[in-house]
Parts: sequence; C-alpha cells; structure tokens
Amino acid sequence: MWIPVAATTRPRREAEVDGVDRVFLAPAEFDRLIVDGELVEWSRIGLYRRGTPYPPLRARLDAGQPVLLSLDLPGALLVRARLPASRLVLLSPPGYAPDAEVAATFAHTLTHDRTERVVNELVGLLGSSYPDPAWSRVRG
Repeated sequence: MWIPVAATTRPRREAEVDGVDRVFLAPAEFDRLIVDGELVEWSRIGLYRRGTPYPPLRARLDAGQPVLLSLDLPGALLVRARLPASRLVLLSPPGYAPDAEVAATFAHTLTHDRTERVVNELVGLLGSSYPDPAWSRVRG
C-alpha cells in the first residue's frame, strides 16, 4: 500500500524531512501546481494549504499498486471527479449517517468504532494478494 506524501505551504517543522514527511512549497509554487492540474485534491487548513500531488499518484495507480489517501469529504469529491474509477471508502464515526450524495461517492462505508475491526474490513476489501508485504511500510 502506497501512501503519497502531501504537499503543503506551511513551514517545515524541525524534525520533518522535505519529500519524506511533506513536500514543502512556497505559496506561488503551490498555486502553479493547482493551475497545472498537478494536485488531485487540495484544501486550505488555517493559513496554509495542503494537497496530494497527482503525477506520483497516477504512476502508482498505472503500475497497479494500491494507494491509500486520507481525505476529508471535499477532497474525496475532488478525487471522485478526477479518478472516477477509484474505490473510495468512507470511515465514519459511530452514529453518523451520510446523506445520499455523500454515500453515492463511496464504494463502502465503514463505521470506525474499533480500529482492529476496521483494519480487518479494509484488508478484506483490498485483499491480501499483493506480492510484497513491505509495501505497507513504504511512504513517499
């Protein structure tokens, strides 16, 4: 499972490594990525923006590698628009019932009440036939 490294306009923290923890960009460079369609989704968080770079994501998908994106609802809608064949799974808190439009965006909805149960369900959805279990530890 590949987890992309998010791009952000916030300053790098002392222990963070550029390109490993995040891709740290100046606001103008982030704007260029948006204009050029090089972010599959992005959002503003306080004063800063974060997004998922599209080229490395597309390369992994084209190679048949499963990808895990942690998204908010607006980000999931952007991914659905850009990658309509993607399988999106909504992890929802107990008692949350998504409306019809939100539910239609996702292939599956899992209630996140117990982490072990949710992980087992996700593994069941993805299958376990990937050739290298070390992929689950690869980032970036």
